[in-house]
Amino acid sequence: MVNIKINGIDLRVPEGTTILKAAADAQMPIPSLCYLKDINEIGACRVCVVEVEGVNKLIPACNNLVQEGMSICTNSPRVREARRTNVELILSQHDAHCATCVRSRNCSLQNLANDLDIIDQRFEKNFVKANWPKNFPLIRDANKCIKCMRCVQVCDKIQDMHVWDVTNTGSRTTVDVSRGRVIKETDCALCGQCITHCPTGSLR
Repeated sequence: MVNIKINGIDLRVPEGTTILKAAADAQMPIPSLCYLKDINEIGACRVCVVEVEGVNKLIPACNNLVQEGMSICTNSPRVREARRTNVELILSQHDAHCATCVRSRNCSLQNLANDLDIIDQRFEKNFVKANWPKNFPLIRDANKCIKCMRCVQVCDKIQDMHVWDVTNTGSRTTVDVSRGRVIKETDCALCGQCITHCPTGSLR
């Protein structure tokens, strides 16, 4: 067991526990967008950042393990400001027409933006252009994708179909059909796992 402190509360947690799980078990959940246990623990969204005493930089809670004597703050002004900025950056590449979205009121990004009281957009919107066949049962809206890579990891590690992959670089980075194919050329089984695990309405 490891002795730690989260938000001033002394805790004993099993060695090898992530900060994210330790906080959740202590009823102090840390928000996240990209995390899927044992599947997607890459810290891509940087929403789960926390402040650790003695560490200069904020660290993602999803892929950092607790250590003896660690003192963690999950919702300090510094953490909340960083979390807010990260969500605003994600929203700058997200088509936020929430009222007409299939995931409205059941969207992790929408819930998080509301919790952080994000009303105005500081950053200019930057959308990607993508063509998608209208007659394919699975519909993908590239401008709702937040690049969390959940669909990629679920399709690869659970379904073993390898339909999705990350394409392009920088601000043009997005998730698309792997190996430059169109969706009809893949072995997509229309299992729906990518839809289920997408935190926004990018897939339906």
